[in-house]
Amino acid sequence: MKTSLVDLNKYLFEELERLNDDEELFDNDNLEKEIKRSKAITSIANAVVSNANLMLNATKFANEMGLEKDEMPKLLLMDDENDS
Repeated sequence: MKTSLVDLNKYLFEELERLNDDEELFDNDNLEKEIKRSKAITSIANAVVSNANLMLNATKFANEMGLEKDEMPKLLLMDDENDS
């Protein structure tokens, strides 16, 4: 699974397309299942966007304060250095 905000946007639009596919939802009696799925996706998407916003704000704050990367909590860094 891809994990960027661009990928998240694609997933959200894919779900919107599924919800808009009347024939598929009603023919297979999947409307309620797809609505539950879309609510779960939306909830997770909101958490991801909120986390990205926190990271962006932390980066802005660090830049304003002149902090170096090693002075920031690893959790708030926006790169793959968190994995090490």
